[in-house]
Amino acid sequence: MSTMSNMPQMLALVLLLIILYLGDIVSTRTKAWIPSVFVCAVLFLVGYWTFFPSDIVARAGIPSVVAVMFMYLLIVNMGTLLSVKELLRQWKTILISLAGIVGIITVAFFVGYLFFDFNTIIVAIPPLVGGIVSAIIMANGASEAGLPDLAVFAIIIYVMQGFVGYPLTSIMLKREGRRVLKEYHEGRWNVDTVQKSQLDIQHAVLSDETPMPRLFEKIPAQYNSSYFIFLRIAIVGLLAYFVSEISKPIVTINSFVLCLLFGVIASSFGFLERHPLKKAGGFGLTVMGLMLFVFDTLSRATPEMLVRLIMPLVVFILAAVVGMCIFSIIVGRLLKVSKEMAFSIALTALYGFPADYIITNEVINSLTNNPKEREVLISHMLASMLIGGFISVTIVSVFLAGIMINMIVGPLTH
Repeated sequence: MSTMSNMPQMLALVLLLIILYLGDIVSTRTKAWIPSVFVCAVLFLVGYWTFFPSDIVARAGIPSVVAVMFMYLLIVNMGTLLSVKELLRQWKTILISLAGIVGIITVAFFVGYLFFDFNTIIVAIPPLVGGIVSAIIMANGASEAGLPDLAVFAIIIYVMQGFVGYPLTSIMLKREGRRVLKEYHEGRWNVDTVQKSQLDIQHAVLSDETPMPRLFEKIPAQYNSSYFIFLRIAIVGLLAYFVSEISKPIVTINSFVLCLLFGVIASSFGFLERHPLKKAGGFGLTVMGLMLFVFDTLSRATPEMLVRLIMPLVVFILAAVVGMCIFSIIVGRLLKVSKEMAFSIALTALYGFPADYIITNEVINSLTNNPKEREVLISHMLASMLIGGFISVTIVSVFLAGIMINMIVGPLTH
């Protein structure tokens, strides 16, 4: 394996951005059926196994200390996207999403106990329930515990689970959409107040409008510069860090979990606006840095390691899908939600936003071009899919990772 040990910084950055962009192109061309993260992971592995230096991500300008800063900023930002009032309107979606997560944990623990060791189970579950953040938390935890195989495993689960999640969701939503349109044409479809309120939630999640936060309304808008927004996000992150450190003698709470919680509180009390990173122009850079940091973990992956990880990968992803299917459909039936819709909501755990938004839109576009029919399908499906993704990927997976990272057992007692 020959590497360019003296690769200049800007060449490293250009190569990495080419990979990220190629992933986007393939994902767009295949309408997200081939996930961008899979394409990127394959290209990174090819690079590491040929001419990439093992520290290419740090060399490009994203060492671990910068990635941790991005994590603090991004998770606080994720918290600001959540509103307690809006979530309460979607109580059925929340219960179904939580049921799917309980299903993942239950079946993954049962199957994992039969075939694998405790550490493998612990590292697998949070990425199965969520996205990039929980995968990074568990990968870092496994690395610090001296378990490089499992650090790579956490990332590979994140990379591969979309392959199961995307097509299954598309199939379920198409079946649900056809059922809804059939009832609509027969005059049996009632748009109730919950569905009407879903459009408000969609607007809140997807809108670019970010008014001045309530606590700073009297400050002229021109003083709300990017630096001021970054400062406020950083203050919330610092507070989360301090509370995490202070509480350590009593209880271990991961600072990233507190970032999410404090982000919700900060936006509710008017200290932060919705989606502050986007308003400050830093969202794209932050996500780019974290994506590169995720793939940096693959520098430790050898072909032999990947062969060892194939079996647990397949078993845990299948266990997760079976678990979320059974539990979400049972709870959906109790709440009078169709099995297709309930399963679709649970499946958002495998990919989250923006894939849930993209897939739902693709399905609606494939079913109808009629504006009235589109409105019926959007009001019925889109908000539920978005909220389902936020509950599993944004909230629960970060909490799970924060708890389970402390359960990893080092190799000496392994």
